[in-house]
Order: sequence, then structure tokens, then C-alpha cells
Amino acid sequence: MSNSVPERLAVLRSLMKEKKIDVYLVPTDDFHASEYVGEHFKCRKYITGFTGSAGTAVVTQDMAGLWTDGRYFIQAARELEGSTVTLFKMGEPDVPTVHEFLLQTLKQGGCLGFDGRTVTAREADTLAEKLQKNGAVINKEEDLIGEIWSDRPQLSCEPVMELDVKWAGRSRKDKCGGIRSGMKEKGADAFILTSLDDIAWLLNIRGGDVPCNPVVLSYLVMTDREILLFANEKAFPESVRASLAADGVSLQPYDAVYDYVTKFEKENTVLLDRAKVNSRLVGCIPEGVTILDEENPTLLPKAVKNPTEVENEKAAHIKDGVAVTKFIYWLKKNVGKIPMTELSATEYLNKLRAQQENAMGNSFAPIISYGAHAAMNHYSATPETDIPIEPHGLLLADTGGQYLEGTTDVTRTIVLGPVTDEQKKYFTAVLRGMLNLGAAKFRYGCSGQNLDYLARGPLWELGADFNHGTGHGVGYFLNVHEAPNAVRWRPEPKCGVFEEGMITSDEPGYYVEGEYGIRHENLIVCKKAEKNGFGQFMCFEYLTMVPFDLNGVVPEQMTERERGLLNEYHREVYEKISPYLEPDEREWLKEATRGI
Repeated sequence: MSNSVPERLAVLRSLMKEKKIDVYLVPTDDFHASEYVGEHFKCRKYITGFTGSAGTAVVTQDMAGLWTDGRYFIQAARELEGSTVTLFKMGEPDVPTVHEFLLQTLKQGGCLGFDGRTVTAREADTLAEKLQKNGAVINKEEDLIGEIWSDRPQLSCEPVMELDVKWAGRSRKDKCGGIRSGMKEKGADAFILTSLDDIAWLLNIRGGDVPCNPVVLSYLVMTDREILLFANEKAFPESVRASLAADGVSLQPYDAVYDYVTKFEKENTVLLDRAKVNSRLVGCIPEGVTILDEENPTLLPKAVKNPTEVENEKAAHIKDGVAVTKFIYWLKKNVGKIPMTELSATEYLNKLRAQQENAMGNSFAPIISYGAHAAMNHYSATPETDIPIEPHGLLLADTGGQYLEGTTDVTRTIVLGPVTDEQKKYFTAVLRGMLNLGAAKFRYGCSGQNLDYLARGPLWELGADFNHGTGHGVGYFLNVHEAPNAVRWRPEPKCGVFEEGMITSDEPGYYVEGEYGIRHENLIVCKKAEKNGFGQFMCFEYLTMVPFDLNGVVPEQMTERERGLLNEYHREVYEKISPYLEPDEREWLKEATRGI
């Protein structure tokens, strides 16, 4: 077994020569285009050593590169040291994209290889079209990492549960009926769905096959007569199997989907989203079958939370707010008095969340980062990186919980002692941006691209910025990142129009490498405001109920309106959270939410 990244790369290159593959592509994806993946699928981590959730590796005989985005520049640079892997900072000047690099590298007769199960049909089509101009070819049948990874973890098979309609708000039968009606309108004989969160939403099931994402490894094919769920039957208790069967859902072996789709007839029309379904699966569909390549029809109804889901989410955020507020109180009371580190603080917050009714674990790996670590905005402490928390400077805590009532995601930057005037200036600027976006009122039809400036404006006025999106959609007891709603200023990827019921994060930040990081985040739910001769207006309501640290705020830097927004929010936090606190915690919260 080769243990170091250079050794693994050497073995991979030898196999590439044997298979006549000149360049090998290793994305982060599993077979379902998931953002986060289980241990079995962490091939990119295995071959590069980079542990972040987003990135693409490209390996040739004389180089290896890793492409990742601004969230991970600092982390990737550290993790790639000594690996012989070159970091390509996506979006930075003079840095080629993966596609540009492949076009520069692959010429006449060259071969690009990848495991087609981990590359979407849309991406494979794009690569084939571009490389054809160079006379290069593609081999998408080779899982080379699987061949050299001798101790690769097995596919996950965590128990599956059914999500009761009192949590989901809509029955499985109702949701499937809506999809079938859409299929009929489009003339589709079959619908192929492979994205794990969409399958979980559609069938009202939840699992644990991806850490922090309660999904089930599965594929789904729906026709007007049957619904086939391709998954590991061992993960399904008898009660769940019976319930699924009663609604016409038949369990099939996980890998059998590849054989099933070969049996479509030429006169069939199949609905699928090539941007989500993997290229190997689409390649198994016989030539002559009509493929309707359209956006997944579960995407929008999943993102638009129904009234039951919205009310449940409000309850989840009160429970979560109690846990996080207790954590901040504990942190401030004990820092410098008892030993604490990033990991021990994380453990304490996990314990507080676990005490809440219907708690189902974290919604992502907790980010509790002190001092310079907070400048790496997706840093999670490990035993190797863990450092003591001291009574000075800033601590950034970006964490979230899963509950039967929904998914939470909250960031607070906590003042632990003396901080500089510069830190307070940017602390306040970031908070102003978060408040301005949360208080937005806008015409229906706007997306997050229209609104992003509200959050970045106070920083841009200071000649500063942050290198990540301002907001992302959030699932209901599902994935913490969910399309199509998002907030960002760049036109790509596309932001969806805000609809009533969509839940989105509002999280501007500011980071100084090697020194500190600041981020403030609330989740907001979109609502209808008034409708008049100008059209339908929309607004947001805060779900997150956790105080901001007034010790970092410079009131004079805020407008009167912004101070009013903060005071109003803090009044609501005290009203909703204080009944669940101990007397000393309640007294502290009263002071922490005082008017400024």
C-alpha cells in the first residue's frame, strides 16, 4: 500500500500508461453529483491529500494539479505542501480553468480518462466537444483510483427512516403524483432521478450515507406504472419497505439501474437532467431513445418550503438558538479560566445541540476556528491542527444542526477579549451588510444576484471584499446547500428567482490571512410583502435566533436604520430564547441583546 501522495501518484501514472490514458480527471463527486460525498467516494482526497469539499484533480505523467475555489485557497496551499500537487486557484487572474488546461495539454491522439459514474453527462458532453477539436478522445470507463486504492472503504449502508408527513408537510403519493402530471404534459414515458437529496425529498425518506446529509445512496426511475428505487435493501427496515411498497415504490439492487436503462425501447421518451445524471448511466440508454434534457422537476418544489415546513423550521431554529446561545455564554464565561481548544469547544456545542428534542446530528462539519484559523473560512479543527482558545481576539463559529423540524446553519464571530480597532471596523461592516440583506424588500422576479450588493456594500466602500458567495439555499432536514436560490454577484453559476418559502443563508465575511476572520450568518425565509400597481413585493424573515456580539460593534459606524434593525432583531432573540435559559444565562442574554 502506497501511503504518501507522491507514491500514490506514481502508481496511478503507471496504470495510466498501461491503459494508454494521457490525462486522468478526478472530481470530488460520487455517482450522484453530490456536493459532499461519503468515504468510499473520496478519490480526489486520496490522490492529492486535499480534504476540502470542493475541488478537481488532474493528473498527467509529469504533473498533478488541484483546482479549488476561494473558500479553500489557504487550506489547500497548506495541505498540498510536499505532495508535488500544484494548486490552481479558480477564478484568479491568469489561472486556467480545468477545461482550458485540458485543451492546452491534450492534442491529436491524446486520451482523457475518468470514471464516468463521477462525471455528469453534461460535463462529459462538453469535454468531448471541446477535445474533439484537438483530435483527443475520452475513455470514461476507467475507475483507476479504485484499482489502486487497496483499502478503500465500502459503500455506506446506513439505516433508512421514513419522514412523517407532520414533518414533511406533503405525502410521498402527492409529490409523486405532481411529478407524474409533469411527465404526462411533456410526453415522457420515464423519469430518471439520481440526485440523493431530491430522491429523499420525493419519497419522504432520510438516511445517513453522506456525513451530515441525511440521504440514501440510490437511483430512482419513475414511469406512469411504477417507481423503481435502486438502493441497498439491507438499509431499509421492514416497516419502511412496506410503506414504500404501499405507495407503489419497488426496491431494486443499487447497481441494477445501469442494466435497467438499457431496456428502454427506441420509441420511449426519457426525462432527465444531464447536469445531474452521470455520463455512464446516460451512456447505457440505447441510441434512438428520445432524451428530454430538462432541469430536474423536483428542484423547485423541494426548494419552496410548504407552510408546514416553514413553521417547523421556526421551531428548529429556536431550539438551535438555545444551544448556540448557551454555547456563547459558556465560551465567554470560561475562556481563560478553564482549558479549552477548538476541538473541545466543538465537542461542547455538539453536546448542547444533542440535548435538544428531535436533534439528528450536525448539518455539516462544525467550523470552530480561533485567531488565524478563522481566515480559512472552511477550516475544521483536527487533532493535528487543534489550538488553545485564549481570552483575546476573535473566534468564528460556523455550525449547524439537523432536526426533524429542519436544517440550521448559523455563524457568529465571538469577541473573547481585547480586539483591535481594525477588527471592530470590519466586524461592524460585515454585520451591516448582513442586516441590510436580511431587511431587503424587492420586486418578485429578483434573484440573489440582484441583492448581493446589499451585503457587500459596506465592505466595498472600505475597498474590501470576501471570496465566497453571500448565500446559499438550505434544505429541510436535508442538505445544507441547496439550489436554485443563492446570493452572489457573479453571473455564474445561475441564481434562481426568490420564491415564497425558500430558505437562504445571509453570510458576508472578511478574512485576513494569518491573522483573523469574521463572518456573520443568519438563515432567512422569503415571504410575500404587499402587492400593488407596481407588482408583487417580497421580503425576508429571520429564522436564526442567536445574539451578535456587541463587543465587536462600533455603533457610530452604523446608520440609524441599521442600529434599529439590530436592536429589533435582538429584542426578538431575547423574547424567543430567554424562556429556555437558566437564570444566569438569561441575565447575560438580556445584557447581550441590549439596545445600542
